[in-house]
Amino acid sequence: MVKILFVCHGNICRSPMAEFIMKDMVRKAEREDDFYIESAAVSTEEIGNDMHRGAKKQLDLMGVPYKRRAARKMTKADYSRFDLIILMDDYNVTLAERILGSDPDGKLCMLLDFTDRKGSSIADPWYTGNFEETYHDIVEGCQAILERY
Repeated sequence: MVKILFVCHGNICRSPMAEFIMKDMVRKAEREDDFYIESAAVSTEEIGNDMHRGAKKQLDLMGVPYKRRAARKMTKADYSRFDLIILMDDYNVTLAERILGSDPDGKLCMLLDFTDRKGSSIADPWYTGNFEETYHDIVEGCQAILERY
């Protein structure tokens, strides 16, 4: 079983979208026993808040099911709990490294590192307002993960 933690700044837009998109892909591929998937934040700003309404709207438009949830901050203990800690941008990587202290097993990576766009970021729709673009980038990354694992 591959245990994946998707991480973004506040855990209300990109990482929960990735969590639910990946869970939907895994379910449709009938591979639910092969993956365990969660999401978290690198900041405390949104802790306890549900997913952003724009993220919910985009998932609804695309027919991706989701559940009410509460944003949480990534912890040092998550490093031993997960096989992959997948971040959305360079700043998320920097903050994750501060939380974890180090990455001796090479678990930290960005979502688009699994695609031909290695090193590219997933734009934060909190700032851009473009949940559709974010959705398509996340789908690309999640599809590549599903194909690899």
